[in-house]
Formats: sequence, structure tokens, C-alpha cells
Amino acid sequence: MSIDVKICGINSPAALDAAVEGGAKMLGFVFFPPSPRCVTPTEAASLMARVPDGVLKVALMVNPDDFDVGAVCRQLPIDLIQLHGQETVERVADIKAITGLPIMKAVGIAGAEDIARAHDFEAVCERILLDAKAPQGSALPGGNALSFDWDLIRGETWAKPWLLAGGLNAQNLENAVKTSGAGFVHVSSGVEDAPGHKSVIKIGEFLRLASSL
Repeated sequence: MSIDVKICGINSPAALDAAVEGGAKMLGFVFFPPSPRCVTPTEAASLMARVPDGVLKVALMVNPDDFDVGAVCRQLPIDLIQLHGQETVERVADIKAITGLPIMKAVGIAGAEDIARAHDFEAVCERILLDAKAPQGSALPGGNALSFDWDLIRGETWAKPWLLAGGLNAQNLENAVKTSGAGFVHVSSGVEDAPGHKSVIKIGEFLRLASSL
């Protein structure tokens, strides 16, 4: 079997083309200004025009208000919304109702209580993304090149499809997959030369490895 991959933080045509050519199943576009990977709706529209059918376009937002959600979703051909903030189950349901789009909720994992919280979102989301919990005081909820203890989810069963995130790269991917049982992974900082600067070489390397696992 091969591992499906979501490349997040796409902000250049070169990175997008490398991800598509390498077989990525999802591409993430960040709409969160503090992130070095943030794109404007205009920039995202130009990039999304290059995405072929069959590759899902994911809009990553952090604690968005109704105006921000509407502004992004009205302008762009988004397939899936990724909520990466402190959104509650109720807020996720509201955003789903407002947009009519499927939702992937990211949950920071540091202990067993976080896994229980992630399960709460299965009632309102199409997918769950399990990420490392951000350090206290961090400006970014994800993309911090940090992993969590994958043994925490070893053997865990989920009612909805899920993705493993958090500090993944070509060096630890195989161990991460074997330990966690993940069949779908999310990578961002692990395929960059510097924060916000995707490496075409690292994208290709990661995707080739994922396809061989």
C-alpha cells in the first residue's frame, strides 16, 4: 500500500506543481496572516487554477469569523475547509452550515485527553487531523515542526477518516506511519528549506517515500 499525502502551505506555482506531479492527494492553502505560508484569496485563486481534478483544495483557517469564512469560500473553488484553531464542536457545525462544505478539524495532541477531544469532532466533521499541540505562547497552532508521541494513537479506531500531522519529514515518516497506523499524512514544514519556503526537492522526496510505504 502507499500512504496518501496532503502538502500544506502551498504558496508558489513551483511547490504546487511538484506536489501534483508527485501524487499528493490534497493541497493546503493557508488563510492565517501570522503564518509565513499565508496567501491572499487572489494569490490562492491563481494557484488553485493550476490544480487538476482529483486533487482536493483545502482552505486552512484559524478561528475564522463568519465574514472571513464567507470571503474565502465565495471567491475560491475550495473542496474542504481545515479548521486549525480553538473552534468548538458547535462552531464547526455552524461553519459547515454556512459554507455547505466538508470540514476537517485539526486537534493538537499531547495526552489521552486530547484524543478524547478529537473524537468529539467526529460527529460534525468529515475528517480529523491529529497534530502536535503548539507550544504555549506560540503564534502558530501548527507548522511548528513538532511531533507528538505517536504511541498515544497506536491501535486507536476512528469513525471518520483521519490524517497524521506534526513534524513529519522524509527521515521520520516510515516510523511515524508504522507506530501510528496512519494511512494519510499531512506535511508542511518538513518539506521546506525555511519557514514558508517549500523545497521542490523535499516535496518530491517525501512523496516518493510515501508511495513506497
